[in-house]
Amino acid sequence: MRLLRLAKIARVGLSHGLDQLILDHDPTNLPARLVGAALFWRNLSAPRAERLRRALESLGPIFVKFGQVLSTRRDLLPPDIAEELAKLQDQVPPFPSALAIAELEHAYGKPVGEVFTSFDIEPVASASVAQVHFATLPDGREVAVKILRPGIAPIIDHDIALLDALAALLERLWSDGKRLKPREVVAEFAKHLHDELDLMREAANCSQLRRNFTPSPLLRVPEVCWDWCTSSVMVMERMHGLPISQVDRLRDVGVDLKKLSRAGVEIFFTQVFRDGFFHADMHPGNILVATDGENFGKYVALDFGIMGTLNEVDKNYLAINFLAFFRRDYHRVAEAHIESGWAPKETRVDELEAAVRAVCEPIFDRPLKGISFGKVLLRLFQTSRRFNVEIQPQLVLLQKTLLNVEGLGRQLDPDLDLWQTAKPFLERWMVEQIGWRGLLKHLRQEAPQWATLLPRLPRLAHQALAAPPHAALASEVSALREEQARQRRRLTWLVVLLAVQTALAVVLLIH
Repeated sequence: MRLLRLAKIARVGLSHGLDQLILDHDPTNLPARLVGAALFWRNLSAPRAERLRRALESLGPIFVKFGQVLSTRRDLLPPDIAEELAKLQDQVPPFPSALAIAELEHAYGKPVGEVFTSFDIEPVASASVAQVHFATLPDGREVAVKILRPGIAPIIDHDIALLDALAALLERLWSDGKRLKPREVVAEFAKHLHDELDLMREAANCSQLRRNFTPSPLLRVPEVCWDWCTSSVMVMERMHGLPISQVDRLRDVGVDLKKLSRAGVEIFFTQVFRDGFFHADMHPGNILVATDGENFGKYVALDFGIMGTLNEVDKNYLAINFLAFFRRDYHRVAEAHIESGWAPKETRVDELEAAVRAVCEPIFDRPLKGISFGKVLLRLFQTSRRFNVEIQPQLVLLQKTLLNVEGLGRQLDPDLDLWQTAKPFLERWMVEQIGWRGLLKHLRQEAPQWATLLPRLPRLAHQALAAPPHAALASEVSALREEQARQRRRLTWLVVLLAVQTALAVVLLIH
């Protein structure tokens, strides 16, 4: 199956002329002319960007998601390709409405007309693993109905198997393979991709994010209609707003784009560091901007299939690294990498500090439009390879999301200073974590445990003192006890012998 899938990828790529994006097709180049002549059956009349988009759509959801991520990096792509790939965010060809109706009737066990008072046959949005229809519930609420693509699971399984095989090959043949852990990265991606196939899980993610940001002046999250949710159907409150990618329309209705870009950065850092639970698929197709009344100018989050989580250790080290970067404290950055185990313990701090400084110092005090992130990422990769810094699979989603946030910030406000926007938030968070507020917060969190533990301390201390010694010392303790017993027996015999000798001496003296 993997070989067949690989053959399909090659066939689709050649049929859409993607080799022209890689190979030199100068008419004077003989190999290029031979390739072009051999593939007489392909049609190259469409623009290259359109051919790339169609190829990704033909290859399925994993490749569509790859195109979605690329579409947010306009600083790394030619304008025509970036514009075309942006259509993958919510304009993937939908599956037939008849299949959508059949899936709903299978999920509910009754006709759609008995579940919804109205149901729009035409989907309003179509993505890589599901599509969305608008409907109305019997109580009058307007809702969005998300329906899983029929037969999508086997396709994803095949693509994941192919990616895993390619990752294993990279680990063996590429000098950086083991350090970059491609198989672990694929496994992490596969886990989250499979999570998207369970819409009950997505509904739970949506509910959790809504609870985290209720109330919030920055972000709106739809309410889940649990009575109508199944593993293949999710029903939630219908949200109104303009797509965040429609910058001109947002400007025309009076949205402050500079404020909106700063709010996006704050939302991201709040999710990561306050909650450790963040929306990890923040491409423009999943973000609206509210334009109604009291919600005017707020972000509206959609599509909660991929959510990232961080534990306290990751959050603390990330905060230390971010804050040290913003303060240009490269020595602390190097120390944090070594303390966390991201860099080998034998790494010299001063050498890693100098390397990080050389990469990061040129980009400070410059707006996003003045920074070539492609060059920055390339130099960071070279630095990490030199110092054997290991890729952290649990942070892959965070890295992807940060790229999305940067891409959104560039579209809304090219002059956004990401560092100055994020620095006050991180400083405030660090104070709350390690200052007196953090102390009070942790005391409140631990209070129930202390209330249970304190009355038991005397008994636990007595049990600890009376408990048998550690297994590693048991044999030594046993030997000591046997020696003590032998010494007591010898002393007893000596006392007895002395007593007998004393008695004999007394008898002899009497006689």
